[in-house]
Amino acid sequence: MSSPPVHGAPRTAGIRPAPRPWMDADLEMLRDTARRFFERECVPHEARWTAQHHADRDIWKKAGQAGLLCASIPEEYGGGSGSFLHEAVICEEQATAMVAAFSNNVHSGIVAHYILAYGSEAQKRRWLPRMATGELVAAIAMSEPGAGTDLQRIKTSAQRDGGDYLISGSKTFITNGHHANLVCVAVKTDTAAGAKGVSLVMVETDGLEGFRRGRLLEKLGQKTMDTTELFFDGIRVPADNLLGGEEGRGFTQLMQQLPQERLLIAVGAVATMHRAIAETTDHVRQREIFGKPLMALQNTRFKLAECQTQATVARSFVDDCIGRLLRGELDVPTAAMAKWWTTQTNCQIVDECLQLFGGYGYMTEYPISRLYADVRVGKIYGGANEVMKEIIARAMDR
Repeated sequence: MSSPPVHGAPRTAGIRPAPRPWMDADLEMLRDTARRFFERECVPHEARWTAQHHADRDIWKKAGQAGLLCASIPEEYGGGSGSFLHEAVICEEQATAMVAAFSNNVHSGIVAHYILAYGSEAQKRRWLPRMATGELVAAIAMSEPGAGTDLQRIKTSAQRDGGDYLISGSKTFITNGHHANLVCVAVKTDTAAGAKGVSLVMVETDGLEGFRRGRLLEKLGQKTMDTTELFFDGIRVPADNLLGGEEGRGFTQLMQQLPQERLLIAVGAVATMHRAIAETTDHVRQREIFGKPLMALQNTRFKLAECQTQATVARSFVDDCIGRLLRGELDVPTAAMAKWWTTQTNCQIVDECLQLFGGYGYMTEYPISRLYADVRVGKIYGGANEVMKEIIARAMDR
């Protein structure tokens, strides 16, 4: 079976999308830059990166040179002086290109903002400029084998020893874990204090004694993204690497940043919905069954109409959430709604689209098959969707 082109499918499935309320000329230029970067620097290497389960390290420096790293970080710290809108545009283009080989969301949209929000001036100037160039690759290490989403149960500890912390423990499911040389680690600085004992410590891993990376984890999807285990065997880290300047603030810091993190997941999910619909619309126009195009069958048309409607509603809701975030009004429950509903809907749309490919949809050389495997984790990472519903329900029950 010959392999279909990875790109070339219509991006709007024949329906002109409503204008984005926040789009401007600057963001359009960034979108074009990001689109060309992902198609030129990433797509041709996807097969090789899939085989090795990680991208080449130099893709980070190339992304930095293209201005795609830390786009929302102030220029004085090496960033692009943009806003969340710039991160959203890059996220959308990366999702549309189906390039999951490196997580800019984690690097630029999450870790960089922990440093910007809670880091000292010295910390910001030490790490952010090198993150913007790709010299440093960032990861965030929260999940543990026995804790999962429940951060109060983490066991990785940081004990004060003079001017250092001695950190011991392990983390799993760490995105960017293979390449990361700057890791934001959630630790217990007080093992008896529950959530109030959680702190965030930045760990620079290059040449660090006692630091080990585990195996590259075999995943159902997103096979080009480096996901690993990390081990901290009594590593020694300067106490100055604590974020926020005071122990026990980590849980609050995490909660404050979660709305933006979960909104980024929703942004990527919506972009993926539209890519799946575009791929499928292109396919059913060309594929013939019973002597006519598959698109001529009412079931095909109705299924695509349902998918297009759901994706359009999702985009409108996410655009509204983006506006709330920019105004400082996006609360935790609303971000949880965006995260769980868009990832759930994304999985449903991709499933419906795959069905319209028939047997071809089950072949991994077809983009829709890769999407089917890749999107499933959206209902798990960033907080499982069941947790998102509990957050919403608690807000309703106040």
